[in-house]
Amino acid sequence: MKLMDTHTHLYMKEFEMDRDIVIKRAIKSGINRFFLPSIDSSSILKIWKLKTKYPNLCYPMIGLHPNKVHPKNLEKELKILKKWLNKHSFIAIGEVGIDLDQKKRFFMEQEYVFKTQIKWAKEKKLPIIIHCRNSFNKVIKILKKHNVKKGIFHCFSGSLEEGKEIINLGFKLGIGGMITFKKNNLCHFLHKINIKNIVLETDSPFLSPFPFRGKRNEPLYLKIILRKLSQIYSFSEEKIADIINNNTMEIFEKL
Repeated sequence: MKLMDTHTHLYMKEFEMDRDIVIKRAIKSGINRFFLPSIDSSSILKIWKLKTKYPNLCYPMIGLHPNKVHPKNLEKELKILKKWLNKHSFIAIGEVGIDLDQKKRFFMEQEYVFKTQIKWAKEKKLPIIIHCRNSFNKVIKILKKHNVKKGIFHCFSGSLEEGKEIINLGFKLGIGGMITFKKNNLCHFLHKINIKNIVLETDSPFLSPFPFRGKRNEPLYLKIILRKLSQIYSFSEEKIADIINNNTMEIFEKL
């Protein structure tokens, strides 16, 4: 049984001391692909080094995270990222979007950066990995306006209605460790969503599943999320894995 972690930040400092061990531990458990979303220009070189070291395991994405958007340097950031995008091969634009959790910080600039990167995705015919927090209606409106039809809503935690609207656009739902939290509402309705619309992610080192909540997350814990989905859908873990791997390949055609 093989699995793919569609969203992991293995390049971050939290893995500096044991990154190779973490990767080997995941591989031994059957996780054989790691998809690396960037957050700004400083993360690109770190991601590329991992991709070079593990060419058939680590797959780079490129994007400016909405929480990294600042009026003073956004044009510089976009210029650097676009230069990388034009010279190298990436499997997706991400993670990008709008985050209104921080007192709607730099909303106009976030929207501008989001739309710019949507344009890149369309130019390069790449899927887009969406970060959406407290901004669902705005993000959906922008995606519809720009006719974007392929990607993943990372760390989906919305309602059944929102999930259906995302799926109708052609996007998959990224399901991670939150599905194991006791107070998470996803468990109450996820079975009503066809599993063909779901992909797996850890968002490591963040959002560790139970019983590791509060500790560093890692790709190995994807197996915990798989186990939970097996319970929700009443399918074997092997069947869930096969379906979700096919879902992932539908999004990332350049694999």
